[in-house]
This record gives sequence, structure tokens and C-alpha cells, in this order.
Amino acid sequence: MTFREKVTELLNEGLAQNPSLFLIDLSISDSYKIIVTLDGDNGVNLQDCINISRAIEHNLDREEQDFSLEVASAGATSPLKLPRQFRKNIGRTLKVTTAEEKYEAPITEANDEFIVLEWSAREPKQIGKGKETVQKRAEIKYQDIKEAVVIITF
Repeated sequence: MTFREKVTELLNEGLAQNPSLFLIDLSISDSYKIIVTLDGDNGVNLQDCINISRAIEHNLDREEQDFSLEVASAGATSPLKLPRQFRKNIGRTLKVTTAEEKYEAPITEANDEFIVLEWSAREPKQIGKGKETVQKRAEIKYQDIKEAVVIITF
């Protein structure tokens, strides 16, 4: 079993202990620096990071292979990558960039294939002068999303 396979197995065992957590990224450099990025349905707290770190570190032998380990949560401004992250953020405003367009709107739905953004916009009236408020809706497939981040409002 390679070092990467061993780390992946230990990480999966640690995540199985807490099903609300999920893996965003795992990288292992040539110098055996392990970086684990997590997210969770209810967020990730310090204890979650400690638990996953222990699940990996306590089952690897530093005499066999020296390594460094960093376990962190996906930052508030990190791009969303997985459908589970989009579902977790339903109701929040996202900034979504596709090849053709940019959107900044609340996410109202997310499934395994696409997300739905809905918002109100002021547009010129079809007949007459002035503007009217219209409801807009965009279904965006995950493969069309170049980047999506949560807009943090205070």
C-alpha cells in the first residue's frame, strides 16, 4: 500500500466517524506534506479538524515515513466545488461565473446536476415607458460553473 493510499484510507475512516463532514481536497506533496481541506453540513469547528488530524496522524509511523499534516476547513471565501456545498448554502447569495455570464443571486435549489438562482430585476416595460420588476431564474449545470463563491454580508 502506498503512502497516499494509506492516508486516504485513514482519512475515509475518520470521516466515517462524523458523517456531517466531507472532503474538499487532499494533497500530498513530494516532501510528504499532507494538506486536508474539509467542509461540513453544519460547518467545521476546531474539534472536527483535531479529530481528523488524529485519525490520520496516530495511525502513521513517522519512523517509516516522515511527514507533516495540516487539516483545515474550507474558508468562507473559498470557491464552492461539490454539490453538497451548494445544497448547504441554499438561501445564501452566490457569485457564480460561467463562460458566458456572471450572476450574483440567491441559490434556491441544488441537486446533483445543477443549481437554481432566482432574483428580481428592473427591466424596461414591454409596452410603454418606465421599468418594471421581473422575476429571473437561472438553472446552471455544475460543469458550466467556472467559479462560485458565497457573498458574505454583514
